[in-house]
Amino acid sequence: MTPVRHLFSSSPSSIRSIPFICQISVMDADPSTFAADILPSPEQLHNARSKLIQTLPSKGIGLAEARRHLYEDLVPGFNRQSQSPYYYGFVTGGTTPAAVLGDNIATQADQSPQVHLPNDTVATDVDDRALSMVCELLALQPEQWPHRIFSTGATASNVLGLACGREFVLQRAAASADASVAELGIAGAMRAAGVGEVRVLTTVPHSSLRKAASIVGLGRASVQDVGIPTPRHKIDWATLEAALQLPRTAYIIAVSCGEVNTGLFATTGADMQRLRQLCDKHGAWLHVDAAFGLLARALPQGEEFSKILEGVAGLELADSIAGDAHKLLNVPYDCGIFLSRHLALGTHIFQNPNATYLNIPSTTATTAHQIPSPLNLGIENSRRFRALPVYATLSAYGREGYSSMLQRQIRLARAIARYIGSSAEYELLPRGMAEGEIYIIVLFRARDAELNAGLVKRLNALRRLYVSGTVWEGQAAARFAVASWMVDVERDLKVVVDVLTEVAKGEW
Repeated sequence: MTPVRHLFSSSPSSIRSIPFICQISVMDADPSTFAADILPSPEQLHNARSKLIQTLPSKGIGLAEARRHLYEDLVPGFNRQSQSPYYYGFVTGGTTPAAVLGDNIATQADQSPQVHLPNDTVATDVDDRALSMVCELLALQPEQWPHRIFSTGATASNVLGLACGREFVLQRAAASADASVAELGIAGAMRAAGVGEVRVLTTVPHSSLRKAASIVGLGRASVQDVGIPTPRHKIDWATLEAALQLPRTAYIIAVSCGEVNTGLFATTGADMQRLRQLCDKHGAWLHVDAAFGLLARALPQGEEFSKILEGVAGLELADSIAGDAHKLLNVPYDCGIFLSRHLALGTHIFQNPNATYLNIPSTTATTAHQIPSPLNLGIENSRRFRALPVYATLSAYGREGYSSMLQRQIRLARAIARYIGSSAEYELLPRGMAEGEIYIIVLFRARDAELNAGLVKRLNALRRLYVSGTVWEGQAAARFAVASWMVDVERDLKVVVDVLTEVAKGEW
């Protein structure tokens, strides 16, 4: 692949040649360029740690030596998660060539799109356009999601969602905008609203939801699981409706759109309709945690993906949505997505008051001036130009490229699941899971208890792929999360089957 470093120091002719990188198809990954080992060896880890500079140099080691130190001493100690299609840990995407290009330019241009300077730079225009393109990819109407911003990840986006929800439900309970957490603090707003508690009702929540509840002052104990106690993560409607009847209580309903261990979806389109009705009736906020489930909306209609499409149907009815671009969108860390239908509410919460030097007058009716200032839409006053890698990769590959990528990821996951389901040595989880329900995650364990106890370590010890471990029904389990743009179903399945077979035979 053509190098993309030092773009601004390149000659004009070399800069003109750079767009060729963006034309590389997501189908064109060359296996010879993949990292040979996904994890650094123990020796490489030890060497990298031992070579770390222990104290601040008084004079510095100089640029040339710093470059050598980084590349020769430290880089070998990093894992190769973005350079190998065989990294199946957590839900970590790679970085497409176009996203790498955009990220390099973002570093060298060093823009701060959080401050809206339409007469000085187009950075905020790019930011807004990238978010609009994300909406279009997800079959969401951009104009219906005017409060949209890039965050550090789905955890930060969940913080934004709960902050908006907290404000909304207290104002609804008080029937007044005066019951504002942003102005009075949470205790004052709850007193003004006559509310004693704000609850977050959900099913199998990701840990980041409880973290977000802690950060915004609701508390981890406010998160209540109202799911049916089965592996399918569906809503127990009787429990949910009973929970909504508590006196002096306001509610945020959070939908798990892609559960972390199984990839299963909590709702259908009909469920989202019902949730919307309940939220409207009880003055609740409807938030969707779709860290990696969100991209499923880019899949084509048809029987093959019907169950997955059913799981992301009706998301347009939510008040807010959290997503992760550094997962299935395959852009570099860190990049999350937050979408909300309530711009005025968002700007009330996140406005940056009393900083006149950052306030740009909107006296000219141009498109640039009509873009809401990101300064008043999110947590940061300063933010990296996360939009540029997103803009670059969406421009390069478009809807069809991303749909094709996701289809290959799902087909590989289902092929792995078929092998595990037919194996005498391994067990596919959850039990009874239909192939059509499998998204990008394959959860499994070894049938032999001794093998299962060290399964993840043994699989990764072969250094040909990487999986992450978890616990399912009180026992250790392993999971494949297929998230890289470099996926090739036939090629990658052979590697997976070979590794699973070797480990089952004790050849590790």
